[in-house]
Amino acid sequence: MLSGQLQKFREFAMKGNVVDMAVGIVIGAAFGKIATSLVNDIIMPPIGLILGRVDFNNLFLNLDRSTSYPSLDAAKKAGAATLNYGTFINNVLDFLIVAVAMFIIVTWYQRMTDRIEGPKPVAAPTTKDCPYCMSAIPIAATRCPHCTSQLGQSQAA
Repeated sequence: MLSGQLQKFREFAMKGNVVDMAVGIVIGAAFGKIATSLVNDIIMPPIGLILGRVDFNNLFLNLDRSTSYPSLDAAKKAGAATLNYGTFINNVLDFLIVAVAMFIIVTWYQRMTDRIEGPKPVAAPTTKDCPYCMSAIPIAATRCPHCTSQLGQSQAA
């Protein structure tokens, strides 16, 4: 019984979609690291410099107003409750960069597959409109099922 379940699992795991999904997850995780580095190391430092030498990773709001901390690390070490809005801003930018990059990749992929496959054939219509009640009916219909009007073959669209 166990070998039968193991065989079913092996068949499931070796299906193309599962392997493709696993590869996508691994590449996505690696791409996420690149995007995070792009935000933290390339984009945010110049923005922080323009805004007056602000380090976004160090922007926080101390919820316990009785004590002040010089940095977010000092507040964390002290166990203070903080709202880390600078980290949140970095994460939002990180997400936006990943979303834009994925949009560009997907649109590029769609254009490439459209070029390779060529234009898709247009399917023949399967319905027509009844000339009396304008309801959609099958092409081969000789009587409208909605208004029961007799349809001639000349009205076929």
